[in-house]
Amino acid sequence: MTLSALDPVPALVVIDLQRGIAAGRETAPHALPDVVARSARLADAFRERGLPVVLVRVTIDGAGFSPGRADQSRAGGTPPAGWDEIVDELAGHPEDAVVTKRNVGAFVGTDLDLQLRRRGATQVLLTGIATSMGVEGTARAAHDHGYHVVLVTDAMADTDEATHHHSVGKIFPKIGETTTTAEVLAALPAPVGS
Repeated sequence: MTLSALDPVPALVVIDLQRGIAAGRETAPHALPDVVARSARLADAFRERGLPVVLVRVTIDGAGFSPGRADQSRAGGTPPAGWDEIVDELAGHPEDAVVTKRNVGAFVGTDLDLQLRRRGATQVLLTGIATSMGVEGTARAAHDHGYHVVLVTDAMADTDEATHHHSVGKIFPKIGETTTTAEVLAALPAPVGS
């Protein structure tokens, strides 16, 4: 677990830290409030340095969700109002890009790649929930799109600890580098204007 280098323009991409998902959900190996706090700390550090922050949210609306059949269905129906709003700890920064997805990963059917390329990003640092779904799906696509992928493993969690550890130990080393919040903060350049 180590970060070899930060590119000149790394982007922080935060996956699905939104009200409806964060409300009362049990996660492992990190509690969801800790994942939110670490992601917010990273987002603040990126903003202080003029580096891109992208907040990804998943929604279920009239456009639907991934229609493919699966052995285990995801919850259906209409979620309550505000379900897909970004958590308060991350929201409210007009310079951030907000990407709305209707799939597991954040690239398919969204403008995420365009948002990253417009900002000059060549590297993505991923945090959020769930490690084995939204984060892993986005990491795989980021790798396929040619980005250097960094997975901040203490700023992500899953509903099942074994599944989280499988992604971190078996999948992520093949598509990126794994690191911690502290390592990323130590590797960042000085804030703008200091």
